[in-house]
Amino acid sequence: MPKKTAKKRVIKKEVKRAEEIESVDKISKATQEKNQDKILKWFLIGGLFFIVLVLALAYVVESTTKFEYQGVDFKIVKTGNLVLYNTKIPVIVGGQKADYNFYLRNDPRKLYDEVPFEGNLNLARNLVLNSTEDFNCDGFGVIGVANLVNLYKISGINVIKDGNATCDSDGMYGFINLQRGNGTKIEKTGVACYNINIYNCEILEATERMMLESLIEINKLADEENSG
Repeated sequence: MPKKTAKKRVIKKEVKRAEEIESVDKISKATQEKNQDKILKWFLIGGLFFIVLVLALAYVVESTTKFEYQGVDFKIVKTGNLVLYNTKIPVIVGGQKADYNFYLRNDPRKLYDEVPFEGNLNLARNLVLNSTEDFNCDGFGVIGVANLVNLYKISGINVIKDGNATCDSDGMYGFINLQRGNGTKIEKTGVACYNINIYNCEILEATERMMLESLIEINKLADEENSG
């Protein structure tokens, strides 16, 4: 066999081998790129799923701590072992709009059903708040009455105590009387007059039920002013 022919065959073999190696390299590179694309795709899908999961969890947490009841927005606030129900009403402080926080110790959803409110609520610009006796009730009496008075004062209602006052038949002023009763409930006795009956020192339940009814009415009035 001539040397040139043998040499040509060797060269052809080397070229073919080089082409095969190059082809394998191209296939390997294409496979790597395809795998990288898959990894990137699943990484993006995983990242998107994680974001959706975080948002969903945040929504669930938010929905379990906030609720709306009878048109009033509440937020559940935990302080140690104490669970409070926070709501806000808009006020004007120094010519600026602000929110005033109120905290109920009883779940308003349960209060609405467990403490009867007989009649409807009529708010008056002036209000007499009396009590037939001193409801201490381990200090809860002071808290309950103070919160009720603050709500009315913040809402622009003038609250006074007058032991000689009685229900005004014309509704020129509001009248609320706290008294002991056989059951905790609120009774309407005149145009803007109410007896808050308190049984077994349930003064927080009674006053907060009155606050809840007042918050509902205040919210309705605010909505009417905004829509008007």
